[in-house]
Amino acid sequence: MHPLLNIAVRAARRAGSIINRAALDRGALEVKAKRANDFVTRVDQAAESAIIEIIRRAYPDHAILAEESGRLGEARAEHCWVIDPLDGTTNFIHGFPQYCVSIGVQHRGALAHAVVYDPVRNELFTASRGRGAFLDDRRIRASGCSQLKDALVGTGFPFRELARVDRYVAQLRAMMTATAGVRRAGAAALDLAYVAAGRLDAFWELGLSPWDMAAGALLVQEAGGLVGDLEGGADFLESGDIAAAAPKLLAPLLAALRP
Repeated sequence: MHPLLNIAVRAARRAGSIINRAALDRGALEVKAKRANDFVTRVDQAAESAIIEIIRRAYPDHAILAEESGRLGEARAEHCWVIDPLDGTTNFIHGFPQYCVSIGVQHRGALAHAVVYDPVRNELFTASRGRGAFLDDRRIRASGCSQLKDALVGTGFPFRELARVDRYVAQLRAMMTATAGVRRAGAAALDLAYVAAGRLDAFWELGLSPWDMAAGALLVQEAGGLVGDLEGGADFLESGDIAAAAPKLLAPLLAALRP
C-alpha cells in the first residue's frame, strides 16, 4: 500500500471509531443547521479534527480541503487532501445506517489516492491511481451492465440548490422510465463506492462539493468505470454535477439526463 494511502486509511478508521462511539448515544448529539437541509454535529467536527491531526503529523506541508475546516495550508502545495469526515450526516443523526468517511488525495491537481470507509459495515474501499480499486483486500470492478433498461441507478437530491429541483425532477422522471430502478440513500461518496463495487450500475447528482466526490470518483475510475460531469467533460469537481457509470452506460446515462 502506498504510504499516502496508508495514512488515509489510518485517518479514516480513526474517524470511523469516533462516529461509531457517538452512534451509541445519538440522543446526546448537538445538531446545528449550516443552511437549509444541511446539518453539522460535534461528531463531524471531532472526526475531521482526528483526520487532520493524523495527516498533519505525517505530512505537515500538505494542503487540506475539508468540509468543516475549509482550505488549510499552502495553495501551491503539490498534495491536497480532500476530506468529508461524515458524508451522510442527516442519515447519521436519524440512525439511518448509510454514511461514511471520505478522504481523497490530489497530486498536482489530479486524484491520486482514495479511501471511503463505512463504519457501520466496517467496509473499507481504497484506490491508488493505476493500481486498481479494492474493498478490504478484494479487487473490485464496475458492473458489466450494458443497457440502461437493466441498470440500478443511484442518485441524490439537490438539497443545497433548490432552484434546480425542476431540472432534477425531469431527470428523475427520465431515469424512472429508462432504468430498472432508482435509489437515493443519502451519502454520495458511498454511492460512488457502490458503483465501483458493481452494487450500483450508475449514479448521478447535482450540486455536490469536492469532498463529496473526490475519493468516490477515483474508486470508480480505478474499478474500470467512467466519471464525468453532465456534459461529458471532466470538470465535475468544479461544477459539482457528476455522473458515474459502468463503461458502457455513461453515454446513454448522459443522453437520458439531458433536457
